[in-house]
Parts: sequence; C-alpha cells; structure tokens
Amino acid sequence: MKISTIQNKLCCPFDKADLKLEIIEQTVEQDISIGSLTCTACKRFYPIISGIPIMNPDEFRDSEIEKIYYESLSRLGHPKQIENFRLIE
Repeated sequence: MKISTIQNKLCCPFDKADLKLEIIEQTVEQDISIGSLTCTACKRFYPIISGIPIMNPDEFRDSEIEKIYYESLSRLGHPKQIENFRLIE
C-alpha cells in the first residue's frame, strides 16, 4: 500500500475522521507491507497486513487473521493494547 493512498484517500469508515499511520515494515519500493491505522477520533485500530488495510465493520472482522498481526507486533517489541478493535492508551 502506498503512503499517498492513505494520506489522500482513506478515513475511518465509522466516523470519517483522519487516520494515524504507523509503519512497521516497508518494501524496497517504500510501499507499506506491515503497519497500522488508528482513528484519531474513536481510536479504532486497523492493521495493515501484507499491504492491505483491514477496515471491515467490527462485526465482520476476523480476530484469527488479526491475531497473527498482534503476535508479530509483540515479537518486534511494539506493545499495543487492543480491546474491541480499539486502541487502549
């Protein structure tokens, strides 16, 4: 996923607020392969896995897919507390 796509096109699907990008891993072309988007208003957390942002409504999100992402974050030393798909600060 290209950084410009996130900056120019994506917003939180629930409240249309801006998203904060965190890049964890990029390709040699500087595309995002692993990262996250966090809504600045409602604090919903959307992982980016293999360059694809997972931005489904809460009831359609698959915790098993996202579990792999959270485990990889933990191994990399990026502690995040997520509850009900929202970032807990």
